[in-house]
Amino acid sequence: MDPIRILVVEDHNVVRQGLIALLKTVPDMLVVGDASDGQQGVELFRQHKPDVTVMDLRLPKMSGVEAITEIRRETPGARVIVLTTFDGDEDIYRALQAGARGYLLKDMFGEELMDAIRTVHAGRTRIPAAVAQRLAERMGGPNLTARELEVLKLIVAGRSNKEIGSDLSISEATVKSHINSILSKLGVTDRTQAATTALQRGIVHLEK
Repeated sequence: MDPIRILVVEDHNVVRQGLIALLKTVPDMLVVGDASDGQQGVELFRQHKPDVTVMDLRLPKMSGVEAITEIRRETPGARVIVLTTFDGDEDIYRALQAGARGYLLKDMFGEELMDAIRTVHAGRTRIPAAVAQRLAERMGGPNLTARELEVLKLIVAGRSNKEIGSDLSISEATVKSHINSILSKLGVTDRTQAATTALQRGIVHLEK
């Protein structure tokens, strides 16, 4: 049988080289390319057409979700496994919505990665029970509107209601209305809890 052809997309050099070294020890797998940012990942996917792509979520130039979306737009049958340190339910949701077939956390064992690659290559999905639970919780929760998400991002950035109103060209009363809705949807009681929850769940990310 031909080996499973794999593309690795990971911005941390040590992690990327470690993954490549690990995969090289597996007889039925072959690393055909590796990229350090999302944009390069998309370009190498076009070039090599790998069987399975292992991709981090937080990447420079183009995020993992954006890269998955672009790859799947051009090649709907592309099989991508997300390998990340982030287990916020929004991160999981966005990656799977973009078309990822697997979602693994970086603290997993090497055997889990091999098993996930073989499973996804066979056309099935691979999502650990703990990750599936987080996703189920996300699916049952209320969605924030685009405007509420903008307000939440500015809350996380430390902006006051007045500053948020100025930034978004809306009144302070409208800002307060949005914040009340955000607190209700997130199940929290104040701005600090909203910011903490938004970061923990991956709804908002701090810029690198």
